[in-house]
Amino acid sequence: MSGLRWIVGWLAFGCLVLGLLFAVSASTEDSSIVLEVGRFSSSRPGSALPDGWKPLTFKKVPKSTVYELVTDGAAVVVKATSDAGASGLTKEVKIDPSVFPVVHWRWKVENLLTRSDVTRKSGDDYPARLYITFEYDPDKVSFGRKLKYKAGRVLFGDIPIAALNYIWDTKTPVGTVVDNAYTDFAKMIVVETGATKVGVWVEESRNVYQDYKQAFGEDPPMINGIAIMTDTDNTNERAIAYYGDIWFVRQGR
Repeated sequence: MSGLRWIVGWLAFGCLVLGLLFAVSASTEDSSIVLEVGRFSSSRPGSALPDGWKPLTFKKVPKSTVYELVTDGAAVVVKATSDAGASGLTKEVKIDPSVFPVVHWRWKVENLLTRSDVTRKSGDDYPARLYITFEYDPDKVSFGRKLKYKAGRVLFGDIPIAALNYIWDTKTPVGTVVDNAYTDFAKMIVVETGATKVGVWVEESRNVYQDYKQAFGEDPPMINGIAIMTDTDNTNERAIAYYGDIWFVRQGR
């Protein structure tokens, strides 16, 4: 019987070891599937800025949007209040969109803008938007865009080669993709429109790789920045929005 107990004991120990190894493997796999870029829910309410994020301001806009970490329900989120102003929060990243093509985020707006218009500079304001910027890679950019980009660097310094703007608009149909009113280096993609979901948390998911190809007609280079922004400087209105966690998911998930 003692021999039998010895064998049973070793079998149990072996199962325990295998279980631990499986748990470690699963944990490693999970970390390789999801790439977190904005885990606001792990921040402390009242903190000035989320870890790793910094203000994105504009020289010609004297009034900035106010961003603060607050508790909404059971989660800590970023609250943005814009009163005829504009600024954002941005984070530098290095993400290969061919490996992590899908971005997920959640947001909520308290109101829409009455004078917002995606086709006009005077209406280039949104209660909520998510920016994704891309670095310059000469091997992935057409000759014409290379020339425009180099000219832009002379005027504005170090700028991204392209940006996708996922926006919450007032009246433009969902799915619309148009040039930004100021530059065709930025594309506006309408993911929410109208007042149906105002005051409600909305979960979003977009394939950045496919959106870039549709918008610019090329394969995307590396992603080098993420930003959130609530702005009302052109329309001189007021908007309040909330931003939840932002993360990317690996291809095939």
